[in-house]
Amino acid sequence: MQPESPQPWRLAVGGLLALAVAMGIGRFVYTPILPVMAAGLKLSTAQAGLIASANFLGYLLGALAASTPRLPGSRRSWLVGGLAASALTTGLMGAVSALPAFLVIRFAGGVASAFVMVFASSLVLERLAQAGRPGLGAVHFAGVGAGIAASALIVGALAGADWRWLWLASGAVGLAAVPIVARFVPPDKGSARSAAATAPLAMGRPLLALIAAYGLFGFGYVVTATFLVAIVRDAPGLRPIEPVIWLAVGLAAAPSVAAWNLAARRVGVVPAFALACLVEALGVALSVLATGAAGALLAAAFLGGTFMAITALGFVGARALSPSDPRQVIALMTAAFGAGQIVGPVLAGIMVDRSGSFTPPTLLAAGALVAAAALSLAARPPSRG
Repeated sequence: MQPESPQPWRLAVGGLLALAVAMGIGRFVYTPILPVMAAGLKLSTAQAGLIASANFLGYLLGALAASTPRLPGSRRSWLVGGLAASALTTGLMGAVSALPAFLVIRFAGGVASAFVMVFASSLVLERLAQAGRPGLGAVHFAGVGAGIAASALIVGALAGADWRWLWLASGAVGLAAVPIVARFVPPDKGSARSAAATAPLAMGRPLLALIAAYGLFGFGYVVTATFLVAIVRDAPGLRPIEPVIWLAVGLAAAPSVAAWNLAARRVGVVPAFALACLVEALGVALSVLATGAAGALLAAAFLGGTFMAITALGFVGARALSPSDPRQVIALMTAAFGAGQIVGPVLAGIMVDRSGSFTPPTLLAAGALVAAAALSLAARPPSRG
């Protein structure tokens, strides 16, 4: 008997929960935990950046693996398996205390989060389009912001607890969501063979430009996304807002995809992508240039209000430029994004340890976002007629 088609809203919420667990919590809970963890273990900024980059390296290789044409099994199986692995590796961080173990676990968590991002996005967005409800893709992408907000609330609720409990609690929350996602994103008749690519990916100049811009975006956002809470903690005048700064990022991120989709309908996907990169560049720069709480919160809002929107707009643009295999093009975009992220935390950590300031690497990241905006405009298809 053929399984019943999932209701569009139920499917979108399943995608939301998947991204909340694998990305918002599994990937980004490191940011609010980092200051407590670094203080407890006496980690240098370079070591903290290395741990972040191990996760991003796993994300890169996971995205490349997810794009393998002959990957066996169904997209849904990889989605649910990756989700469980993400939750388990998050919790496992609280069970170890050696740097090599952190690197291995965060690497594995990065692989898992990439699989969830690639397969959840390709599966959920495709099914929503087939149901005639592509606009619900904004609900799916809101999961990252919701997960970031949840990670801030978890860490805030356990304020004063040992850093290990923060990881364990985050992993437990993620694990509890896995059966819900499995129920909300059921298998369908074609899913068993849908993990294989169906046609070669056409790589023209516009798509290459967009992929390159996406890589610069990965580098540009990651310094602030990794160290924002640490930046606030290092500024005595901003310490009172430390408990809410990461929450502000998540709350701004949740509705951002829907808001930028409206902008894309008015000006086009690629111009909206470029504009969002410029807004994010301003937020990234403000994170180190702002001296008051209002400026820091504005930086958090600009970061949260753009980074998932840029992710979604990039996916939409790439799918339009190469509709033959949306899973493969999403995987390649995710890989470019991951490559940009690997360099950012390590380079930032080295620069901070040498200069004693987050300002140089953060302004370099803002410059990369400006470059991404300029480069993305080359992804516009040539006008006809």
